[in-house]
Amino acid sequence: MALADKAYSSRAIREHLRRRGIRAVIPAPADQRRHRLRRGSRGGRPPAFDRETYKQRNTVEWCISRLKQWRGIATRYEKTATIYLAGLYIAGIFLWAGS
Repeated sequence: MALADKAYSSRAIREHLRRRGIRAVIPAPADQRRHRLRRGSRGGRPPAFDRETYKQRNTVEWCISRLKQWRGIATRYEKTATIYLAGLYIAGIFLWAGS
């Protein structure tokens, strides 16, 4: 499942996800909805959108923004992926323990 904002609501992105078997939970922008309605029956069916699942995106965005408060993670000072991942683990533990 891919949760994304309205900027990723293009037909090409949705088609790519569909070909790979990934369910897209992306809201359609107002201009795309108006365009589809203006075309009438030729506009096709609106893409499925699960509002309750989309609310989970907020949790991921919150976590990423909190992790980026750690300078080493935000700027990726570490040269190896192993050390970077260890920094992510440590920051995650501090976030989990503090909440």
